[in-house]
Amino acid sequence: MTIKAASDRQGIQSVEVGFRLLRVLAATNRPMMLRDIAKGAAMPAAKAHRYMVSFLRVGIVEQDASSGRYDLGSYALELGLSGLGRLDPVRLSGPILEALCEEIQETVALAVWGNHGATIVRIVDAGGPITITLRSGTVLPLCKSATGRAFAAFYRSPFLKKMLDDELKETSDASKTAITIVRRQLEKSLTEIRDHGIARATGSLTPGINGFSAPVYDHTGSMIAAITSLGTMGEFNVEWDSPVAKAMMNAAQSLSLRLGHGNIQK
Repeated sequence: MTIKAASDRQGIQSVEVGFRLLRVLAATNRPMMLRDIAKGAAMPAAKAHRYMVSFLRVGIVEQDASSGRYDLGSYALELGLSGLGRLDPVRLSGPILEALCEEIQETVALAVWGNHGATIVRIVDAGGPITITLRSGTVLPLCKSATGRAFAAFYRSPFLKKMLDDELKETSDASKTAITIVRRQLEKSLTEIRDHGIARATGSLTPGINGFSAPVYDHTGSMIAAITSLGTMGEFNVEWDSPVAKAMMNAAQSLSLRLGHGNIQK
């Protein structure tokens, strides 16, 4: 059977034109004024406004009432997460996360790198007496969370360095500590993470909650996701060689193997 290329099929041009606006919003990674969106899409502002009204109605975009700026809306996130759910790492992680949760008796999750950073896309809740607030779509900070630190240590992205610099500045300003000192502390932490092959956090993001996060690699040897576990201090052992750490590493290696990564450290 011959399959026609998309360019050979008859489509609706207005839909394609409208999506130019969404591409501008997605690429910019921040709320924008209408004139800037229209300029980025090479479209008159009046024409762009009509598209944005329709996008608002269906929830693809949202508009801040005070500033008038537009951003991607809740339905755009829903579509994005649905698309991510069709990618192999997310689909293949299901049984591995279930088995890991049962083994360590802690909440576990899978994160990927999204438009806004390290983003949770799948969760298996351990159902313990203490609820750990985490849901699909949550974006975790690079410096304070185990998941973010895993991406900061192992992931390659042209946007990661800028996000990291922004977080370091925020930390420096909030703590009134010289940014050179804050950066040195982070580099020391990342070196330790790379040495052990897994990231950890001890109450730095949420008081009383510890976490581990192990990188997952694809067939090219690139980090494509992270498996994360969370638990309460006192019960969640964050020693580098703890049973939880070893189980996390094994789970990440198992998923990496399923994705074709054959050169994994044992």
